[in-house]
Amino acid sequence: MDLSEFLLGGLASTGATFFTNPIEVIKTRIQLQGELAARGTYVEPYKGLFQAFITVAKNDGWSGLQKGLVPALYFQFIINSFRLSIYQMALNKGWMHTKNGDISFGLGLFWGAAGGALGSYLSSPFFMVKTQLQSQAAKEIAVGYQHHHTGMMPALKQIYQKGGIIGLWRGALATIPRASLGSGAQIATFGKTKEFLKEFNLVTQPVLNSFTAGLFAGSVMSLAITPPDVITTRLYNQGVDEHGRGLYYKGYFDCVVKILRSEGIYGMYKGFWANYLRIAPHSTLVLLFFDELLRLRDSYFVKHKM
Repeated sequence: MDLSEFLLGGLASTGATFFTNPIEVIKTRIQLQGELAARGTYVEPYKGLFQAFITVAKNDGWSGLQKGLVPALYFQFIINSFRLSIYQMALNKGWMHTKNGDISFGLGLFWGAAGGALGSYLSSPFFMVKTQLQSQAAKEIAVGYQHHHTGMMPALKQIYQKGGIIGLWRGALATIPRASLGSGAQIATFGKTKEFLKEFNLVTQPVLNSFTAGLFAGSVMSLAITPPDVITTRLYNQGVDEHGRGLYYKGYFDCVVKILRSEGIYGMYKGFWANYLRIAPHSTLVLLFFDELLRLRDSYFVKHKM
């Protein structure tokens, strides 16, 4: 694995996160709204994306739209450092190509899923804290379990004191399906779309090619990732008892069953449009930034050798 690609993958994602974190806050709130309650039986402080932005800004202040930004940056840096560098390594070594030299969607899916699973597991504590901070809200618009953290480090310290290392990685296995499906779909679609656009001379300019492929990859990713994202958000945000056991869900499959039983299939797709409007631009920016940073790196080394 190339160290420069590892670092550039992380940097690309942190740049995108500054722009998309407010939508992530809204998405988290909508996913927690009406938790384990039948549709139409609960108060909805968040009735739509635009209205939710106004509601958060009015009750939590404009800074409320950037809640959880610091752990989100840590999470994005770690997960994308692994998944993008693994993707680039597989691409460079020909592990994503068929015998005739074409990029394979299936192999792209495999390497994208492998990188996403590894990165998501290692960055799990930051995803948990990000989720818990993003869910914290003024009493009038609070949804889900409220943890009352004062920041990332106090939150990590509190979780560690209560549950040790195991507590920091509580729910980590639940994030693997989320990351594997989302990352696999994104990486496979991105590589194949870039190749398709070049092959048929549809979009050949490098920056525009990366932008177009990234936007399409983000659209596919949002469809794949929303149900496991809802499950991960619920598991990470739930409170725990004195033994470290979840107050609402015993585990991944228990969460799935309870959501379907009480909220129906609709519950699995809560926050879809917020997720889409976060993932599509985030995916586009991450993959565009990554490609541009790689080009800058390669240009620098070419000039340096000369």
